[in-house]
Amino acid sequence: MKAKHQLPEILAASVVAKSRLFQIESLELKFSNGVERTYERMKPSGRNAVMIVPVTDKGDLLLVREYAAGTERYELGFPKGLIDPGETALEAANRELKEEIGFGARQLMPLKEVVLAPSYFSSKMTLMLARDLYPEKLEGDEPEPLELVRWPVSQAEELLSHVDFGEARSITALLLALKQLNSQ
Repeated sequence: MKAKHQLPEILAASVVAKSRLFQIESLELKFSNGVERTYERMKPSGRNAVMIVPVTDKGDLLLVREYAAGTERYELGFPKGLIDPGETALEAANRELKEEIGFGARQLMPLKEVVLAPSYFSSKMTLMLARDLYPEKLEGDEPEPLELVRWPVSQAEELLSHVDFGEARSITALLLALKQLNSQ
């Protein structure tokens, strides 16, 4: 059921902080009941991303272990990346697979479009299931080679409780992929 809310009026918007990667925007909002508030958010970049759950013909999930500056440790997750200008989500997914795990996919199925934290971010990520994989490697932009980790789909429950597998988007992607795989 969709709620009938009137969007607040944006009275002013300004960039209050900027880094090499991010801009924080302050929004002066006026709600339909007259209440005014200041909100801060990451300024929309206009670029969305993809995350892919690759599954081999033998029933293995292909994950990558890579350094995450936010947690200051190596994290286990699925291949992911930004959609380049002029690229579709499907094209970006196949490119990211080739860059990060050395495989392309003949079958890519969108599972769901998600937003990390809608109060602060507008960028969307399309979660996909990749099947019918074939070897093909493209040069990526990672600072070091990513570790490829094979994990049997039959042991997905153990992956959900693995200490290094904690990214919410990866967990969501896995659960949606398992739902799809179990329905086939």
